[in-house]
Amino acid sequence: MRSLNLLFALLFAQAAPAADKIVIGATLPLTGSESRIGGFYKEGYDLAFEEANKKGGLDVGGKKMRAELLLLDDTSAQATAASLADRLINSDKVQFLLGTYSSHLVEAQSVVAEQSGIPYVNGGGGAIDIYKRGFKWLFGLLAPVQNLSGALMEWIDSQEKAGKLPKPSRVAVLWENTAHGKDFRQGVQDFVGKHRGDYLIEVDESFELNGKDFGALLGKVKNARVDLFLADAHLPDYITMQRQYATMGLCHKVQSYGARGSEKQAAEALGKENVKYILSSVWWNAQLGKAGITKHFVDLFKARYGRAPEWYQAVAYETARALFLGIEQAGSLDHEKVREKLAALQVESILPGGKLSFPAQSGQQAIYPFVVQQNQPDGSSPIVWPKESAASPGVAPNPDCK
Repeated sequence: MRSLNLLFALLFAQAAPAADKIVIGATLPLTGSESRIGGFYKEGYDLAFEEANKKGGLDVGGKKMRAELLLLDDTSAQATAASLADRLINSDKVQFLLGTYSSHLVEAQSVVAEQSGIPYVNGGGGAIDIYKRGFKWLFGLLAPVQNLSGALMEWIDSQEKAGKLPKPSRVAVLWENTAHGKDFRQGVQDFVGKHRGDYLIEVDESFELNGKDFGALLGKVKNARVDLFLADAHLPDYITMQRQYATMGLCHKVQSYGARGSEKQAAEALGKENVKYILSSVWWNAQLGKAGITKHFVDLFKARYGRAPEWYQAVAYETARALFLGIEQAGSLDHEKVREKLAALQVESILPGGKLSFPAQSGQQAIYPFVVQQNQPDGSSPIVWPKESAASPGVAPNPDCK
């Protein structure tokens, strides 16, 4: 009997987290279609954990506890993301969860966290349907995708009002067949609906993720002779579609791929000439890092990785920091106490607008302004909107279009 009791004690010791550390679980798409961005999110997570532990760890009720990240590869697959979240909670016994990247993965994974009653803080799901389900354990740092396309339209509208674009402008909206893509489309439609007579949507077409041939879709755009080309696409589809766009000799007065456009790997894959003047509406930009905690983050990232951060790393870093703040403010590892502090969080943030909270009316999805940037011939991508953050007014129409 004594040996049996000893065996149970050893098994419990293996399963239970050490008393001097907090084990936080997460998955990211480190392989598969989203692997590059998954790697970027890992950089943001790693930096946040490294910074916290250099200070001795998190202050939990007056006791310093190291934060340990247990990270698994969900391979960019929805079913894998959900099953690994279950493993992290029930087998690995993590105390909290950070989310994966991509709305459809977050949507599935958050169900597991909700059923288990464990705080789930994610910076990878921006589709508003994720937050309409009444979940109490879910917190999101990506502002709604509808606001993303709305910000693009605000800049476009400023150019139309300045006489640089035709009135009405003819629009093509191409959107991935996901909750993310549907929100992008809705944002454009909402703006057009409020500005009747200024815009005409001539092409409104969806496409599947990880496409190989967008020729037929682009043919419809070409035949419609639109002024504005507005697409929502993840990075691999942006590169594939834009390569075919350039091969077909297409050119529009304004072109955007939603949040994609300024990525270094896209310019390398497509050539700098083929990404000029593309607009992207993003959740963050390193150009915001001129003072305060945003400058601190940019400087910290540059020192660690030798380059400027993109929005992916910034949102991941801030996601981890938000969970850390919730734990410290709770002064406890109790799930309900941490959840309550996250729900009431009102803190200074590196995100645009400088504040972070999780409003109940938005399903605990953070709300803040997007920044719009535009690729320039010299390889830079200055912020062009909103005006108070803009480093450049932007260029419209595209001077390369005949």
